[in-house]
Amino acid sequence: MKIPRITSLFWPFSMLLLSDQSRMSEAEVKYNFTEKNYSLIPAGINNVTILDLSYNQITLNVSDIRVLQMYSLLTELYLIENDITVLYNNSFSNLSNLELLNICRNSISIIQQDAFVGLNKLKQLHLCQNEILQLNPDMFVPLNNLKVLNLKGNLISYFDGPQLLHLELIILYGNPWNCTCRLFNLQNWLNTSNVTLENENITMCHYPYDLKHYSIKTAPFTTECHPKSISPITEDLYTHFQSNSTFSSSLNNATQSSEHEPLGKSWAFLVGVVLTVLLTSFLIFLAIKCPIWYNFLLSYSHHRLEEHEAETYENGLARNPGSLSQITDTNSEDTTVIFERLHSFVVDEDGFIEDKYIDIHELCEEK
Repeated sequence: MKIPRITSLFWPFSMLLLSDQSRMSEAEVKYNFTEKNYSLIPAGINNVTILDLSYNQITLNVSDIRVLQMYSLLTELYLIENDITVLYNNSFSNLSNLELLNICRNSISIIQQDAFVGLNKLKQLHLCQNEILQLNPDMFVPLNNLKVLNLKGNLISYFDGPQLLHLELIILYGNPWNCTCRLFNLQNWLNTSNVTLENENITMCHYPYDLKHYSIKTAPFTTECHPKSISPITEDLYTHFQSNSTFSSSLNNATQSSEHEPLGKSWAFLVGVVLTVLLTSFLIFLAIKCPIWYNFLLSYSHHRLEEHEAETYENGLARNPGSLSQITDTNSEDTTVIFERLHSFVVDEDGFIEDKYIDIHELCEEK
């Protein structure tokens, strides 16, 4: 009977010891390196499960990716407010136990297609307050267990709903949403799936102007809107000319991502229109400011007869003397007018007509 009493007395103390040991074990695997002015991810840390590298200068380059491969036990990774601009392929491929990834408040503008490969257990992905302009929904396919997707505060104007079976919450406010037909798929996905849109009342359309007071989940679309009806060239032109700020950001992003993504056809169309306008204006300017070309074309057919042409003409008249009279009878008035204009005969006082084609030296020799 005494043994159970002793056991009961020591039981609370044993529970306290176990809780202290568990706390110590947690402290051994959790590392906080915030505001350390690191430019590279530190290496040589063993058995770490929670790693916080926020507020540093990490760029997540090739060497950082290589170091991350050694942290296979990580369950949480925080890279808030660093200098990351690109998420490369296989950046987290060896972090198979990672459940939370937070990369908010960086300058991410490019996310390559296989950036999230290997994150099979990831449940929360935070990409908020970056410079993301466009996302391919297929890049989220490897995230089989994702429940929270945070994309707030980026530059996304349209986005097709990702096919994530376990997604429960999506955050999309703070983006310049284009509520035209290109957003129809996202709205349809939000209304038909079980996903909750956080802060739906402030997730508003940015353009067109008449839809600015609508949520992207309730904005009215015309019956013509369906997944394959929209033309990429037409929609891109509409997007660029609606807002100067959006046009500038699109241009900067296209310049930065030119090595990774092909340019749209809209740029070729715009260049063709500009060149056509410039060429047409130049031709009109030449036609107005340079009439000498026009005069040259008019006087091109009037030239002095050569010797062989004159002989041919005289021989023709000798063979057909009636043709001259016929021409004179039918077009006497026109012929006289044309002849006077071309040669401008001058009548001398003696009544003779001066022939300008008679050589003066020949006349002197005859006299």
